[in-house]
Amino acid sequence: MHTKEEKLQAFSRLLDIMDDLRQSCPWDKKQTFDSLRHLTIEEVYELADAILEKDMDEIKKELGDLLLHIVFYAKLGSETGSFDIADVAEAISDKLVYRHPHIYGDVKVKDEKEVKENWEKLKLKEGKKSVLEGVPKSLPAMIKALRIQEKVKGVGFDWSEAQPVWDKVLEEIKEFKAEEVKGNNEKMEEEFGDLLFALINYARFKGINPESALEKTNKKFIKRFQYLENKAKEEGKDLKEMSLDEMEAYWKEAKKKL
Repeated sequence: MHTKEEKLQAFSRLLDIMDDLRQSCPWDKKQTFDSLRHLTIEEVYELADAILEKDMDEIKKELGDLLLHIVFYAKLGSETGSFDIADVAEAISDKLVYRHPHIYGDVKVKDEKEVKENWEKLKLKEGKKSVLEGVPKSLPAMIKALRIQEKVKGVGFDWSEAQPVWDKVLEEIKEFKAEEVKGNNEKMEEEFGDLLFALINYARFKGINPESALEKTNKKFIKRFQYLENKAKEEGKDLKEMSLDEMEAYWKEAKKKL
């Protein structure tokens, strides 16, 4: 591993390269906050994929891509005199010190739960009107639901044990099925949303990240289905002309082999 001095030198090199690119590269010169936004979101998802794959080399590369974006935004901010990379680093450092009084102050905590509760209380003291203000509006719905639940837990709005949480899941299933019998599509959608929210809450209670769990299932399904496609192709068969029973046989084979 590198020394602190070497780490600072590497970061300084990146800042110098960013200055060069912004001055000399036709593409980099044209970029704005708005033009980079969707690219940054894409980089975050690529990092998330690498983390799920537990590919450390790819994680390193994707972190580099994301770090470039942070440096790029800071460079844009410096050009308008709004802020620079030092302001960014100082702001997050100040926030971390303030929100960790159990490390940088005389506050005592018993466990992670109390750390999170103190974190949310301190955020309210900073002028936020709601504990939910910190949940980005543009988050994907599943991640947003999880963050909402984590936020309200931080101020004590949560069950103390798992059984009532699972009971809520079962209750929502019954309510969904009742609307299904009635054939009320609008209410079915509403109840299905409630059911998903309850399932996400139970996953959180059990220490499962529902987004990661679902993505792992997606990847597993893709691998098995592609195995099915390849086997069919090897035998000169067209999936569209195969029966469900024939495809199911390949699927079971895939489950055993993959």
